[in-house]
Amino acid sequence: MLTQAIKGVKDVVPSDSPRWQMLEKAMRELFARYGFSEIRTPIIEHTVLFTRSIGATSDIVEKEMYAFTDRGGDEITLRPEGTAGVVRSFVEHKLYAASPVNKVYYMGPMFRRERPQAGRQRQFHQVGIEALGVSEPSIDIDVLVLLHDIFKTLGIQGVELRINSLGCKDCRPKYREALQAFLMERRDQLCEDCKRRIEANPLRALDCKAAGCKTATVDAPAMEEYLDAGCRTHFAKVREGLDDLGIPYAIDRRMVRGLDYYTRTTFEMVATDKTGAQNAVAAGGRYDGLVEELGGPPTPGIGFAIGMERLILMLPQAEVKQAAPYIFIAAIGDSAVRLGLKLVHDLRQAGIWAERDYAGAGLKSQMKKADRSGAKYVLIIGEDELAQGSAILRNMQTKEQSEVPIDGAASMLINKLCK
Repeated sequence: MLTQAIKGVKDVVPSDSPRWQMLEKAMRELFARYGFSEIRTPIIEHTVLFTRSIGATSDIVEKEMYAFTDRGGDEITLRPEGTAGVVRSFVEHKLYAASPVNKVYYMGPMFRRERPQAGRQRQFHQVGIEALGVSEPSIDIDVLVLLHDIFKTLGIQGVELRINSLGCKDCRPKYREALQAFLMERRDQLCEDCKRRIEANPLRALDCKAAGCKTATVDAPAMEEYLDAGCRTHFAKVREGLDDLGIPYAIDRRMVRGLDYYTRTTFEMVATDKTGAQNAVAAGGRYDGLVEELGGPPTPGIGFAIGMERLILMLPQAEVKQAAPYIFIAAIGDSAVRLGLKLVHDLRQAGIWAERDYAGAGLKSQMKKADRSGAKYVLIIGEDELAQGSAILRNMQTKEQSEVPIDGAASMLINKLCK
């Protein structure tokens, strides 16, 4: 039907907008406090950007990307996540040349062809941050504290920060070999996807939701046992920093990321009371080799992303007030309507939200419209008011009324309403 949205996408109608606006405002204020600046990247990118960065064997690339060939023959993809586009922009515009450290945030729609469910749509929105140029664990701590502060500021309870280390290119190969050997012994218990990934991406078996894979990997070797001295020290300092700041967390030795580019510190913010089929509401980690993989200089990075639909569902249910006009001009009769039009214009030019009736309705109907709009004041102008040279200003909250001289009414209202 032409009157229905595509399955898996949702409208944000005006009654829902205030919660989104409140969320976005709170995020921007927090990011500014931590020194992050906004970056806006395109919704469409070359498909190869995601196959190189995310990994050809990831669920996103194999099953979920909206990829197509455009009329010019280029392979294009609607972005499924934000980090790859940010790093592509970082390399293309040589942002590293302007500053050794770049801290940016983004907000916007992403696209994955998943089964729609509560808080998870095919077009969904993410807010995320990326910090590029710092290899020390101090930036990991900053990022994790920021993530904690987001949920604290929004008043969202029932969440837990979980962290792990995925090692680096030097120590992960040994772990990969050990895990592959472990999985081969239990191959018959694994789902078809995990069987296929034993060679290409064995870590994904630890993250598989299939019951057989969960059971088969209960006693799988942990990455922690294979960390080299550098990765072990890095992870210890991250934990030490969180402890010093009183940030609660749990170590999740089975945590892996669905994207290939992650190294060392990885983390999730998990809803312990669950808001849907999936309980991770934020996720991120280090990706120290991604910038170089996409053609830039060796540059460490770390970031996270949060699904905004899931945050909306988790926000405390305190009422968020719908925006309302400050004054409604109720005009009856042609001359009054013309005067009302001029008053509304002058008030708007002065920065005051003013509304009026467009249909030429009677006073009773206009007063109902004013009440439904939530306007604080109504200015009533009719033939009697024009003859007397004064309009009636009604406070819709207290019901008090006063007379306002029509001559110079705009200036008087501006002075009164702007106080």
